[in-house]
Amino acid sequence: MNFESLLLSVEKPSRYIGGEVNAVHKNHGSCRLSFAFAFPDTYEVGMSHLGLQILYAILNGMPGVVAERCFAPWPDMESRMRQAGIALASLESHTPLDRFDLIGFSLQYELSYTNVLNMLDLARIPLRREARREEDPLIIAGGPCAFNPLPMSLFIDAFAIGEGEEIITEIVSVVLNGKTRGYSRKRILEELACVDGLYVPAIHKKDASIRKRIVTDLNRWQLPVCPVVPLMKTIHDRITLEIARGCSRGCRFCQAGMVWRPVRERDPGVLIDMAARNLCSTGYDEISLLSLSSGDYTFIEPLLSFLMDRYYGERVALALPSLRVETLTKKLMDDIRRVRKTSFTLAPEAGTQRLRNVINKGNTEEELLKTVRGVFEAGWKAVKLYFMIGLPGETAEDLEGITSLAHKVLREGRHRAQVTVSLSTFVPKPHTPLQWSRQITMAETMEKHDYFRQAIRNRNISVKWHDSRMSLLEGMLSRGDEQTGLLVEEAFRRGARFDGWSDLFQFQHWEGAMEMQQIRIEDHLAEKKRSAPLPWDFIDTGLSRDFLVSEAEKAMTGELTPDCRYEACHNCGVCDHRHIKIEAAADRDDVLTRQRREETPPPEEKKGEKRYRVLFTKKDRARLLSHLEVSAALTRAMKQGGFRFIFSQGFHPHPRISFALATSVGMESLAEYADIRVEATTGDTRPLIEAANRALPSGMTLMDMTELPPAGPSLSEKISAFHYRVSLPRNKSMLPDESIEEKLRDFLASSSFMTAKTIKDRTVIKDIRSFVKDLQFDRVNHVISLRIGWLNNGTLNPLDFLREVIGIGEADLIETRITKTETFFREP
Repeated sequence: MNFESLLLSVEKPSRYIGGEVNAVHKNHGSCRLSFAFAFPDTYEVGMSHLGLQILYAILNGMPGVVAERCFAPWPDMESRMRQAGIALASLESHTPLDRFDLIGFSLQYELSYTNVLNMLDLARIPLRREARREEDPLIIAGGPCAFNPLPMSLFIDAFAIGEGEEIITEIVSVVLNGKTRGYSRKRILEELACVDGLYVPAIHKKDASIRKRIVTDLNRWQLPVCPVVPLMKTIHDRITLEIARGCSRGCRFCQAGMVWRPVRERDPGVLIDMAARNLCSTGYDEISLLSLSSGDYTFIEPLLSFLMDRYYGERVALALPSLRVETLTKKLMDDIRRVRKTSFTLAPEAGTQRLRNVINKGNTEEELLKTVRGVFEAGWKAVKLYFMIGLPGETAEDLEGITSLAHKVLREGRHRAQVTVSLSTFVPKPHTPLQWSRQITMAETMEKHDYFRQAIRNRNISVKWHDSRMSLLEGMLSRGDEQTGLLVEEAFRRGARFDGWSDLFQFQHWEGAMEMQQIRIEDHLAEKKRSAPLPWDFIDTGLSRDFLVSEAEKAMTGELTPDCRYEACHNCGVCDHRHIKIEAAADRDDVLTRQRREETPPPEEKKGEKRYRVLFTKKDRARLLSHLEVSAALTRAMKQGGFRFIFSQGFHPHPRISFALATSVGMESLAEYADIRVEATTGDTRPLIEAANRALPSGMTLMDMTELPPAGPSLSEKISAFHYRVSLPRNKSMLPDESIEEKLRDFLASSSFMTAKTIKDRTVIKDIRSFVKDLQFDRVNHVISLRIGWLNNGTLNPLDFLREVIGIGEADLIETRITKTETFFREP
């Protein structure tokens, strides 16, 4: 079975085909160094990660360096790869990972650790760094989990600590120099150990101190501006515009807020330019303004208004994914809802003011209720509230506070709203004031879940919680040491994969591994002595131990620490107040003040519209795209080409584009059609078509456009038939040609041919004979020519014809190549 046939047998083949818009394709032979970005989760998760896009752009911008991507294959794909003996390879060139010079893993979540090992194993690279040969790639890793590198130090050659924009080029330069000079693997690792912010387990001693890397000026880094546009719908299917990095609010449980200090904001002029370039290069219809606390950005209201005014006509929505309760103003809500209502998630974190003070959350119940009142009055019908359970000092009163707060929020919506309460178990994280705290056991977590199951029984309040077993593992791995790596390895050997996915998580693998490694769970969850060394002490985030201890003591008394952006410096240790310091945004070019919109935006000018029928193809690996993926790619490309769609009305406007039939995944087509409504254009549309084609993924081509009358029959009303070319495989399992001919003759001679098909637990009886208008078999080329009609009761899928009439099995159907060669229309 070839690779493309293999893809037809797995779920979501678009995860594995590559060929996306803006993907970079370089000749490996002409490049001196190759780098594979390996994300240990699915394509749709990894392609939502901004850091990957930034580093991908940086490395591919370096002469002589080729950077490509690879993601963790879903279990069905892994199984077929192992059966077929296919090694894990990159998306861009399908080069096996073991042929790259460097492989870089992004460690975003502890429960992805077994996926790292699985990807190495599938790539035929020894898991343990000490077992690797001279010709094996160097394995590096970065991301938030690298702030405690010891659990993965058996497997990773070098850890990048902190922010990656600058250190990634230094890593590449060192390895490239070593490769040019013929250095041994050990010599290159020694050279890497000299790079600030790199921890190299084989070289650094126990007394080493590794200081995190910080990008001091975000305005210098304006990437990506041409991000890779995923083929499938991803977790965050939109432009991500990082408006600021770092947070100074000081929540005592939050690792991100501590390790990514200090706050550095991008100037609005830079962000406006980045937004324009990203929209032009992607065709997306949503921009997410990303920060750990978006509402704290200095120019958040005028920036949001500016972007909304500029892109309202194109129905580009804006989202603020991380908002504190007290920063969500009426003006922000009014601007967000102008295009469509993106969701609101608010994080009180705790149910009582006392416990919010313990974690230094800072906001109040009154602020929350005022905010949700504004949300509901602005037209939203649902809000999500995020809480933690198991926080230090939590009592039954705090749990009751969550229940009470959820009902109060519902009352603000006058009981017509929907409130979702999301509960996660507190996990103490390294480099936070609560890093020494005890984590509650699974039994305690489940007891608290039972409380909420009984206490909240309102149909308008739904309660969701994180799996207590996953929280247990996250806690063990996040505060683990080198011995924890043995646990990860054993769990992987037993079959652990995708441990952060509830439908794939198999805790028994971890239980067996813990028993073998003689690990006592209680020891990992227990409170740590502040006088005792911690496994991650040698990683220097800039935060002083005295500051963390002081904040831990304040937590015990509920004393608040104010935001250092607005109060005196708390001497946390991160800033040197010369190079490393808080950097507030400045409207240097008066972009916002000069072009600030009026309070009431001018009425939208009514533009003329035209209706077109577009012809496009779907060939090669694009045949593996689903109908929704094809539709999204075509829409984005036409927007990039200069077409301005007419949009539907309502809270969620959509471009006016319609298709007659969803062509099956795996089927090629030379004759796909769609009807679109766009703003009237003057002159030749060919330049627009050419521009759109440059923005289509590999295998899709816009061929022609025909203008239609403003009103008339829909596309589905005009189509009369389709012609298919069916290339049959010459497998031993196939029927002899004589038998195929006989079955086709019998079918043509029959007046009816009844079939039964089960669809969603019901059996559909259908006479398929009336659909087939013409049928021929070319024995020489092993090709069936098939013309299928489009009737009042629908049409016939060629795959069903092959199953029912010839009796072709599923294995042979996977290797059958079907091409829609022509679409026929009814005469006027």
